Amino acid sequence: ERLGIEVVAGAPSADPAAVAHDAVRRAVAGGFRHLLVDTAGRQHTRHNLMQELLKIRRVIGKALPGAPHETLLVMDAPTGMNGIAQAREFHAAIGLTGIVVTKLDGSARGGVVVAIRREIGVPIRFVGMGEQIGDLDLFVAEDYAAALLPDAE
Repeated sequence: ERLGIEVVAGAPSADPAAVAHDAVRRAVAGGFRHLLVDTAGRQHTRHNLMQELLKIRRVIGKALPGAPHETLLVMDAPTGMNGIAQAREFHAAIGLTGIVVTKLDGSARGGVVVAIRREIGVPIRFVGMGEQIGDLDLFVAEDYAAALLPDAE
């Protein structure tokens, strides 16, 4: 509501791929420029959930040829080094095009970002510094390095 955007949601027991399909159809019919499909709660160690992601990806691609155009993994900075395994598994399964790192407003500095970038070669697209609308920013490597190592010159 605060963003003024439409949300397409299914019933709690709905097939996530069917909800994604409905969302793509609604976005195309409505002439939307962007569609975000949020599959929150996926764990790279849960095979059935990873298979569900693959199904969602296939369904979206059939509903809109060439889609999805971006596949972003959103991870919390406090995830630490487990984030490398998480990013590696998601990238192998669905082909990530970018990473979004959130919760950089606390004590976590998100040093794992550097390791993930080096490990899988997927760029960091955005960083989240809070929970308000304006708290998601484009990732700028120089700014991130300066914040990570404030005493370095």
